[in-house]
Amino acid sequence: MKIIEGGVCAAQGFTAGSIRCGIKASRTNDDTAVIFSACECTAAATYTMNRVKAAPVYVTMEHLENGVARAIIANSGNANACAPDGMENARRMAKAAAKLLGVDEDDVVVASTGVIGQRLPVECIEEHLPEIKLEENGSEKANYAIMTTDTRTKTAAVEFTIGGKTCRIGGICKGSGMIHPNMGTMLSFITTDCAITHEMLTDALQENVRKTYNRVTVDGDTSTNDMCVVLANGKAGNELIDWQDEDYQVFCKALNEVNTRLARQIAADGEGATKLVTCTVSGSRSEETAERLAKAVVGSNLVKAAMFGADANWGRVLCAMGYSKAPFRPEYVTVAFSSPAGSITVCEKGEAVDFDEDAAKKILSENEVTIAINVNEGEDSATAWGCDLTYDYVKINGDYRT
Repeated sequence: MKIIEGGVCAAQGFTAGSIRCGIKASRTNDDTAVIFSACECTAAATYTMNRVKAAPVYVTMEHLENGVARAIIANSGNANACAPDGMENARRMAKAAAKLLGVDEDDVVVASTGVIGQRLPVECIEEHLPEIKLEENGSEKANYAIMTTDTRTKTAAVEFTIGGKTCRIGGICKGSGMIHPNMGTMLSFITTDCAITHEMLTDALQENVRKTYNRVTVDGDTSTNDMCVVLANGKAGNELIDWQDEDYQVFCKALNEVNTRLARQIAADGEGATKLVTCTVSGSRSEETAERLAKAVVGSNLVKAAMFGADANWGRVLCAMGYSKAPFRPEYVTVAFSSPAGSITVCEKGEAVDFDEDAAKKILSENEVTIAINVNEGEDSATAWGCDLTYDYVKINGDYRT
Protein backbone atom coordinates (compact mmCIF):
# COMPACT_ATOMS: atom_id res chain seq x y z
CA MET A 1 0.00 0.00 0.00
CA LYS A 2 1.26 3.45 -0.95
CA ILE A 3 0.17 6.89 0.24
CA ILE A 4 -0.81 9.08 -2.72
CA GLU A 5 -2.36 12.46 -3.47
CA GLY A 6 -5.74 13.21 -4.99
CA GLY A 7 -8.38 12.85 -2.29
CA VAL A 8 -11.77 11.93 -3.79
CA CYS A 9 -10.31 12.25 -7.29
CA ALA A 10 -7.47 9.78 -6.68
CA ALA A 11 -9.58 6.84 -7.87
CA GLN A 12 -10.31 6.41 -11.59
CA GLY A 13 -13.54 7.88 -12.91
CA PHE A 14 -14.19 10.51 -10.24
CA THR A 15 -14.33 14.28 -10.68
CA ALA A 16 -15.15 17.04 -8.22
CA GLY A 17 -15.64 20.77 -8.04
CA SER A 18 -17.15 23.65 -6.09
CA ILE A 19 -19.05 26.90 -6.55
CA ARG A 20 -20.07 29.86 -4.39
CA CYS A 21 -23.85 30.00 -4.26
CA GLY A 22 -24.19 32.62 -1.52
CA ILE A 23 -25.80 30.41 1.12
CA LYS A 24 -24.35 32.54 3.91
CA ALA A 25 -23.89 36.22 3.14
CA SER A 26 -20.71 36.56 5.22
CA ARG A 27 -18.96 33.73 3.39
CA THR A 28 -16.79 34.83 0.47
CA ASN A 29 -15.44 31.46 -0.70
CA ASP A 30 -17.17 28.48 -2.33
CA ASP A 31 -19.94 26.88 -0.29
CA THR A 32 -21.23 24.01 -2.43
CA ALA A 33 -19.34 20.92 -3.61
CA VAL A 34 -20.13 18.13 -6.06
CA ILE A 35 -18.40 14.76 -6.41
CA PHE A 36 -19.30 12.69 -9.48
CA SER A 37 -18.56 9.23 -10.83
CA ALA A 38 -18.39 8.49 -14.56
CA CYS A 39 -20.44 5.34 -13.95
CA GLU A 40 -22.81 3.83 -11.41
CA CYS A 41 -21.30 3.02 -8.01
CA THR A 42 -22.09 0.64 -5.23
CA ALA A 43 -22.59 2.81 -2.16
CA ALA A 44 -22.56 2.49 1.60
CA ALA A 45 -23.03 5.00 4.40
CA THR A 46 -23.20 5.49 8.13
CA TYR A 47 -25.23 8.24 9.77
CA THR A 48 -25.51 10.16 13.00
CA MET A 49 -27.14 8.38 15.94
CA ASN A 50 -28.45 11.71 17.22
CA ARG A 51 -32.27 11.44 17.43
CA VAL A 52 -32.42 14.89 15.86
CA LYS A 53 -31.34 14.34 12.26
CA ALA A 54 -30.97 16.89 9.49
CA ALA A 55 -33.17 16.61 6.41
CA PRO A 56 -30.23 15.71 4.10
CA VAL A 57 -29.51 12.66 6.28
CA TYR A 58 -33.06 11.36 5.78
CA VAL A 59 -32.99 12.05 2.03
CA THR A 60 -29.64 10.28 1.65
CA MET A 61 -30.96 7.31 3.64
CA GLU A 62 -33.83 7.06 1.15
CA HIS A 63 -31.59 7.40 -1.89
CA LEU A 64 -29.11 4.74 -0.73
CA GLU A 65 -31.70 2.10 0.13
CA ASN A 66 -30.89 0.39 -3.19
CA GLY A 67 -27.13 0.50 -2.50
CA VAL A 68 -26.20 2.55 -5.57
CA ALA A 69 -25.33 6.19 -6.29
CA ARG A 70 -23.34 8.35 -8.70
CA ALA A 71 -22.96 11.76 -7.13
CA ILE A 72 -22.67 13.73 -3.91
CA ILE A 73 -23.78 17.33 -3.41
CA ALA A 74 -22.83 19.03 -0.15
CA ASN A 75 -23.14 22.56 1.10
CA SER A 76 -21.68 24.50 4.03
CA GLY A 77 -23.06 27.50 5.91
CA ASN A 78 -26.46 25.97 6.63
CA ALA A 79 -27.14 22.53 8.15
CA ASN A 80 -30.75 22.32 6.92
CA ALA A 81 -31.54 20.75 10.30
CA CYS A 82 -34.70 21.60 12.27
CA ALA A 83 -35.32 24.11 9.47
CA PRO A 84 -38.45 25.21 7.59
CA ASP A 85 -39.02 23.26 4.34
CA GLY A 86 -36.08 21.01 5.26
CA MET A 87 -37.05 17.84 3.39
CA GLU A 88 -38.31 19.74 0.37
CA ASN A 89 -35.10 21.76 0.13
CA ALA A 90 -32.87 18.70 0.54
CA ARG A 91 -34.74 17.05 -2.31
CA ARG A 92 -34.41 20.21 -4.40
CA MET A 93 -30.64 20.05 -3.87
CA ALA A 94 -30.61 16.47 -5.15
CA LYS A 95 -32.78 17.43 -8.11
CA ALA A 96 -30.50 20.34 -9.02
CA ALA A 97 -27.45 18.08 -9.00
CA ALA A 98 -29.27 15.36 -10.95
CA LYS A 99 -30.27 17.85 -13.62
CA LEU A 100 -26.71 19.17 -13.88
CA LEU A 101 -25.17 15.69 -14.17
CA GLY A 102 -27.86 13.94 -16.20
CA VAL A 103 -28.53 11.26 -13.59
CA ASP A 104 -31.54 10.12 -11.58
CA GLU A 105 -32.36 12.17 -8.50
CA ASP A 106 -32.25 8.97 -6.40
CA ASP A 107 -28.60 8.50 -7.38
CA VAL A 108 -27.54 11.70 -5.58
CA VAL A 109 -26.28 11.81 -1.99
CA VAL A 110 -27.17 15.06 -0.20
CA ALA A 111 -25.24 16.53 2.73
CA SER A 112 -25.25 19.86 4.56
CA THR A 113 -23.27 21.45 7.39
CA GLY A 114 -23.49 24.76 9.21
CA VAL A 115 -26.02 26.60 11.33
CA ILE A 116 -29.00 24.62 12.68
CA GLY A 117 -32.56 25.95 12.60
CA GLN A 118 -32.41 28.33 9.66
CA ARG A 119 -34.06 27.77 6.29
CA LEU A 120 -31.64 26.69 3.57
CA PRO A 121 -31.81 29.22 0.70
CA VAL A 122 -31.92 26.42 -1.85
CA GLU A 123 -32.88 28.84 -4.61
CA CYS A 124 -29.32 30.17 -4.74
CA ILE A 125 -27.99 26.62 -5.15
CA GLU A 126 -30.41 25.99 -8.00
CA GLU A 127 -29.35 29.27 -9.61
CA HIS A 128 -25.58 28.91 -9.38
CA LEU A 129 -24.97 25.14 -9.51
CA PRO A 130 -24.96 25.06 -13.35
CA GLU A 131 -21.81 27.25 -13.20
CA ILE A 132 -19.79 24.58 -11.39
CA LYS A 133 -16.80 23.03 -13.13
CA LEU A 134 -15.97 19.41 -12.32
CA GLU A 135 -12.31 18.45 -12.68
CA GLU A 136 -10.12 15.39 -12.22
CA ASN A 137 -8.06 17.42 -9.74
CA GLY A 138 -11.03 19.09 -8.06
CA SER A 139 -10.82 17.32 -4.70
CA GLU A 140 -9.22 20.19 -2.79
CA LYS A 141 -11.77 22.69 -4.12
CA ALA A 142 -14.58 20.43 -2.95
CA ASN A 143 -12.86 20.05 0.41
CA TYR A 144 -12.65 23.81 0.94
CA ALA A 145 -16.32 24.22 0.05
CA ILE A 146 -17.55 21.96 2.86
CA MET A 147 -15.47 23.62 5.59
CA THR A 148 -17.15 25.61 8.38
CA THR A 149 -14.94 26.40 11.39
CA ASP A 150 -12.25 24.06 10.02
CA THR A 151 -8.90 25.81 9.68
CA ARG A 152 -7.54 23.43 7.06
CA THR A 153 -8.66 20.83 4.55
CA LYS A 154 -8.60 17.16 5.52
CA THR A 155 -7.72 14.58 2.89
CA ALA A 156 -6.11 11.18 2.42
CA ALA A 157 -5.63 8.61 -0.35
CA VAL A 158 -3.86 5.29 -0.87
CA GLU A 159 -3.01 2.93 -3.71
CA PHE A 160 -3.13 -0.85 -3.28
CA THR A 161 -3.23 -4.03 -5.35
CA ILE A 162 -5.98 -6.63 -5.57
CA GLY A 163 -5.69 -9.58 -7.94
CA GLY A 164 -2.91 -7.89 -9.87
CA LYS A 165 -5.00 -4.76 -10.43
CA THR A 166 -4.03 -1.36 -9.05
CA CYS A 167 -6.83 0.12 -6.95
CA ARG A 168 -7.14 3.47 -5.25
CA ILE A 169 -9.22 4.83 -2.42
CA GLY A 170 -9.30 8.43 -1.23
CA GLY A 171 -11.41 10.80 0.76
CA ILE A 172 -12.09 14.24 2.12
CA CYS A 173 -13.87 15.25 5.29
CA LYS A 174 -14.79 18.22 7.39
CA GLY A 175 -15.15 18.48 11.13
CA SER A 176 -13.88 20.81 13.81
CA GLY A 177 -16.61 21.38 16.41
CA MET A 178 -19.68 19.40 17.54
CA ILE A 179 -17.48 16.33 17.18
CA HIS A 180 -18.29 13.23 19.23
CA PRO A 181 -19.39 10.85 16.47
CA ASN A 182 -21.61 7.88 17.07
CA MET A 183 -21.32 6.53 13.52
CA GLY A 184 -18.77 8.51 11.56
CA THR A 185 -17.70 12.10 11.43
CA MET A 186 -19.57 15.27 10.54
CA LEU A 187 -19.12 14.84 6.79
CA SER A 188 -16.80 12.29 5.22
CA PHE A 189 -16.82 11.34 1.55
CA ILE A 190 -14.78 8.35 0.33
CA THR A 191 -14.34 7.18 -3.27
CA THR A 192 -12.71 4.08 -4.68
CA ASP A 193 -12.30 2.41 -8.07
CA CYS A 194 -12.23 -1.03 -6.46
CA ALA A 195 -15.03 -3.42 -7.52
CA ILE A 196 -16.91 -4.49 -4.39
CA THR A 197 -20.54 -5.35 -3.65
CA HIS A 198 -22.82 -3.12 -1.62
CA GLU A 199 -22.99 -5.75 1.12
CA MET A 200 -19.21 -6.07 1.46
CA LEU A 201 -18.75 -2.29 1.24
CA THR A 202 -21.31 -1.80 4.01
CA ASP A 203 -19.64 -4.40 6.24
CA ALA A 204 -16.23 -2.84 5.71
CA LEU A 205 -17.42 0.69 6.39
CA GLN A 206 -19.45 -0.09 9.50
CA GLU A 207 -16.63 -2.07 11.07
CA ASN A 208 -14.02 0.55 10.22
CA VAL A 209 -16.03 3.56 11.36
CA ARG A 210 -16.23 1.99 14.81
CA LYS A 211 -12.44 1.99 15.07
CA THR A 212 -11.71 5.35 13.45
CA TYR A 213 -14.24 8.18 13.46
CA ASN A 214 -16.10 6.80 16.48
CA ARG A 215 -12.88 7.12 18.48
CA VAL A 216 -12.60 10.85 17.89
CA THR A 217 -13.93 13.46 20.28
CA VAL A 218 -13.51 17.22 20.32
CA ASP A 219 -16.28 18.48 22.58
CA GLY A 220 -18.62 15.61 23.41
CA ASP A 221 -21.40 16.80 21.06
CA THR A 222 -22.73 14.44 18.37
CA SER A 223 -23.86 16.44 15.33
CA THR A 224 -27.30 16.29 13.74
CA ASN A 225 -25.65 16.01 10.31
CA ASP A 226 -23.00 13.31 10.73
CA MET A 227 -22.56 11.25 7.60
CA CYS A 228 -19.87 9.06 6.06
CA VAL A 229 -20.44 7.87 2.48
CA VAL A 230 -18.34 5.54 0.31
CA LEU A 231 -18.79 5.22 -3.46
CA ALA A 232 -17.12 2.36 -5.38
CA ASN A 233 -17.28 2.43 -9.19
CA GLY A 234 -15.22 -0.67 -10.06
CA LYS A 235 -13.07 1.14 -12.64
CA ALA A 236 -9.91 -0.63 -11.41
CA GLY A 237 -11.12 -3.83 -13.08
CA ASN A 238 -10.38 -6.19 -10.19
CA GLU A 239 -12.46 -9.30 -9.67
CA LEU A 240 -15.58 -8.28 -7.77
CA ILE A 241 -15.19 -8.59 -4.00
CA ASP A 242 -18.32 -10.40 -2.88
CA TRP A 243 -17.00 -12.36 0.07
CA GLN A 244 -14.84 -11.68 3.12
CA ASP A 245 -11.79 -13.26 1.56
CA GLU A 246 -8.17 -12.11 1.28
CA ASP A 247 -9.07 -9.38 -1.24
CA TYR A 248 -11.69 -8.07 1.17
CA GLN A 249 -9.08 -7.87 3.93
CA VAL A 250 -6.74 -5.91 1.66
CA PHE A 251 -9.56 -3.48 0.88
CA CYS A 252 -10.39 -3.11 4.58
CA LYS A 253 -6.76 -2.32 5.36
CA ALA A 254 -6.73 0.43 2.72
CA LEU A 255 -10.05 1.84 3.97
CA ASN A 256 -8.70 1.85 7.52
CA GLU A 257 -5.58 3.75 6.46
CA VAL A 258 -7.62 6.48 4.79
CA ASN A 259 -10.17 6.81 7.58
CA THR A 260 -7.56 6.75 10.35
CA ARG A 261 -5.69 9.58 8.66
CA LEU A 262 -8.90 11.57 8.26
CA ALA A 263 -9.97 10.92 11.85
CA ARG A 264 -6.64 12.16 13.18
CA GLN A 265 -6.90 15.30 11.07
CA ILE A 266 -10.33 16.04 12.52
CA ALA A 267 -9.07 15.70 16.08
CA ALA A 268 -6.01 17.86 15.38
CA ASP A 269 -8.21 20.61 13.94
CA GLY A 270 -10.69 20.73 16.81
CA GLU A 271 -12.11 24.20 17.34
CA GLY A 272 -9.49 26.36 19.01
CA ALA A 273 -7.12 23.40 19.43
CA THR A 274 -3.36 23.77 19.61
CA LYS A 275 -2.47 20.10 19.79
CA LEU A 276 -3.57 16.59 18.81
CA VAL A 277 -3.99 14.34 21.85
CA THR A 278 -3.80 10.58 21.31
CA CYS A 279 -4.67 8.11 24.06
CA THR A 280 -3.69 4.46 23.69
CA VAL A 281 -4.86 1.96 26.28
CA SER A 282 -3.04 -1.38 26.21
CA GLY A 283 -3.00 -4.50 28.35
CA SER A 284 -6.79 -4.50 28.51
CA ARG A 285 -9.10 -7.45 29.08
CA SER A 286 -11.01 -6.52 25.88
CA GLU A 287 -10.86 -4.07 23.01
CA GLU A 288 -14.22 -2.62 24.04
CA THR A 289 -12.90 -1.88 27.54
CA ALA A 290 -9.77 -0.27 26.13
CA GLU A 291 -11.86 1.87 23.76
CA ARG A 292 -14.15 3.11 26.53
CA LEU A 293 -11.17 4.03 28.71
CA ALA A 294 -9.32 5.81 25.89
CA LYS A 295 -12.39 7.80 24.80
CA ALA A 296 -13.11 8.83 28.40
CA VAL A 297 -9.58 10.20 28.76
CA VAL A 298 -9.48 12.23 25.53
CA GLY A 299 -13.04 13.39 26.17
CA SER A 300 -12.37 14.73 29.65
CA ASN A 301 -12.48 18.52 29.79
CA LEU A 302 -10.04 18.48 32.69
CA VAL A 303 -7.55 16.32 30.80
CA LYS A 304 -7.99 18.50 27.72
CA ALA A 305 -7.38 21.65 29.77
CA ALA A 306 -4.27 20.10 31.33
CA MET A 307 -2.97 19.29 27.85
CA PHE A 308 -3.48 22.93 26.84
CA GLY A 309 -1.50 24.07 29.86
CA ALA A 310 1.16 21.35 29.38
CA ASP A 311 0.44 20.24 32.94
CA ALA A 312 1.33 16.61 33.71
CA ASN A 313 -1.75 16.22 35.92
CA TRP A 314 -2.04 12.44 35.57
CA GLY A 315 -4.64 12.26 38.33
CA ARG A 316 -7.17 13.62 35.86
CA VAL A 317 -6.38 10.69 33.56
CA LEU A 318 -7.20 8.13 36.26
CA CYS A 319 -10.29 10.12 37.24
CA ALA A 320 -11.63 9.95 33.68
CA MET A 321 -10.89 6.24 33.52
CA GLY A 322 -12.75 5.77 36.77
CA TYR A 323 -16.03 7.25 35.57
CA SER A 324 -15.88 5.57 32.15
CA LYS A 325 -17.78 2.57 33.60
CA ALA A 326 -15.20 0.32 31.96
CA PRO A 327 -13.82 -2.43 34.24
CA PHE A 328 -10.16 -2.12 35.30
CA ARG A 329 -8.06 -2.27 38.46
CA PRO A 330 -6.61 1.15 39.35
CA GLU A 331 -3.79 -0.48 41.32
CA TYR A 332 -2.46 -2.07 38.10
CA VAL A 333 -2.36 1.09 35.98
CA THR A 334 0.73 2.71 34.45
CA VAL A 335 0.51 6.11 32.76
CA ALA A 336 3.12 7.82 30.58
CA PHE A 337 3.17 10.98 28.48
CA SER A 338 5.13 11.10 25.24
CA SER A 339 5.74 13.37 22.24
CA PRO A 340 8.58 14.12 19.82
CA ALA A 341 10.31 15.71 22.84
CA GLY A 342 10.52 12.40 24.71
CA SER A 343 8.59 10.15 27.08
CA ILE A 344 8.03 10.16 30.82
CA THR A 345 6.25 7.79 33.19
CA VAL A 346 4.09 9.63 35.73
CA CYS A 347 2.14 6.83 37.40
CA GLU A 348 2.88 3.18 38.24
CA LYS A 349 0.52 0.70 39.91
CA GLY A 350 -2.01 3.51 40.29
CA GLU A 351 0.33 5.70 42.31
CA ALA A 352 2.61 8.68 41.72
CA VAL A 353 6.25 8.22 40.79
CA ASP A 354 8.96 10.84 40.99
CA PHE A 355 9.38 12.54 37.61
CA ASP A 356 11.01 15.68 36.25
CA GLU A 357 8.27 18.33 36.00
CA ASP A 358 10.33 20.44 33.61
CA ALA A 359 10.86 17.47 31.30
CA ALA A 360 7.16 16.67 31.45
CA LYS A 361 6.31 20.27 30.59
CA LYS A 362 8.58 20.13 27.57
CA ILE A 363 7.01 16.86 26.39
CA LEU A 364 3.46 18.19 26.75
CA SER A 365 4.30 21.46 24.97
CA GLU A 366 4.58 19.71 21.58
CA ASN A 367 1.69 19.94 19.10
CA GLU A 368 1.20 16.14 19.18
CA VAL A 369 1.00 14.40 22.55
CA THR A 370 0.30 10.77 23.44
CA ILE A 371 -1.14 9.51 26.71
CA ALA A 372 -0.03 5.86 27.01
CA ILE A 373 -1.94 3.79 29.54
CA ASN A 374 -1.26 0.16 30.40
CA VAL A 375 -3.93 -1.44 32.59
CA ASN A 376 -1.89 -4.68 32.81
CA GLU A 377 -4.86 -7.04 32.68
CA GLY A 378 -4.84 -8.59 29.22
CA GLU A 379 -3.74 -8.44 25.60
CA ASP A 380 -6.17 -6.02 23.95
CA SER A 381 -5.71 -2.34 23.11
CA ALA A 382 -7.44 0.65 21.52
CA THR A 383 -6.57 4.19 20.50
CA ALA A 384 -8.73 7.32 20.60
CA TRP A 385 -8.01 10.85 19.42
CA GLY A 386 -8.90 14.25 20.78
CA CYS A 387 -7.44 17.71 21.28
CA ASP A 388 -6.77 20.25 23.99
CA LEU A 389 -9.40 22.66 25.31
CA THR A 390 -8.47 26.29 24.79
CA TYR A 391 -9.92 29.76 25.35
CA ASP A 392 -10.62 29.96 21.61
CA TYR A 393 -13.12 27.09 21.74
CA VAL A 394 -15.43 29.24 23.86
CA LYS A 395 -14.84 32.29 21.66
CA ILE A 396 -15.74 30.36 18.50
CA ASN A 397 -18.91 28.84 19.96
CA GLY A 398 -20.04 31.85 21.96
CA ASP A 399 -21.28 33.60 18.82
CA TYR A 400 -21.28 30.81 16.20
CA ARG A 401 -24.84 31.54 15.02
CA THR A 402 -24.55 35.34 14.93
